Amino acid sequence: MPNPRKPQVETRSVLKVLILGDGGVGKTCIMGRFINDQFEDNSFHTIGVEFLNKDFALTGKNYTLQIWDTAGQERFKSLRTPFYRGTDICLLVFSLDDKSSFSNLSLWRQEFLHYADIQDPQDYPFIIVGNKVDLGAASRTVHAEEIKQWCSYHGNPPYYETSAKTDVNIGEVFKESVQQWIKRESDLDLNFKAAGNTLYLTPESQGNSKIRRYCC
Repeated sequence: MPNPRKPQVETRSVLKVLILGDGGVGKTCIMGRFINDQFEDNSFHTIGVEFLNKDFALTGKNYTLQIWDTAGQERFKSLRTPFYRGTDICLLVFSLDDKSSFSNLSLWRQEFLHYADIQDPQDYPFIIVGNKVDLGAASRTVHAEEIKQWCSYHGNPPYYETSAKTDVNIGEVFKESVQQWIKRESDLDLNFKAAGNTLYLTPESQGNSKIRRYCC
């Protein structure tokens, strides 16, 4: 009797995406727009952390994005920081009409790097998000040149201007998140393979003239 064909098992990567930034910049609204395609104008501040999942397909592969929304107030720091470890992509969000939220980006970045124990900050996939672009130029207090300077100083992460209210660039931010993760995983894999083809000499082995250091 012919063997029945085994059903293909779908493989799916689960990516943890953390959203950080001051209270009131629209983190919860960004998550709500992406997950449910809804905007709640009177949403309450997040207390501690909460997360939701969304399945996402890119270039023929399936991903589950586990999106973590965090409280931006200082009094909730002890509640949010234990959840930083294991994050695959970090979104740093500020509001284009709130200069202090932009000024605090460096503090948020440093807090994340510390509590997530990131060893290679220049290679870590941060994405910078300037939210509330729908408010228009008259309300804008953070300008393109200073954003460009900040990004240049911090390794040139991708930057998007978004509106959770009018659904501007929300999907693009999370698509970029997956692309940045794929790129980082590919780079790490190449580095691992390169390291595997290198022979490192110990002081003891250097006394043997037949041994040479080489790279294939």
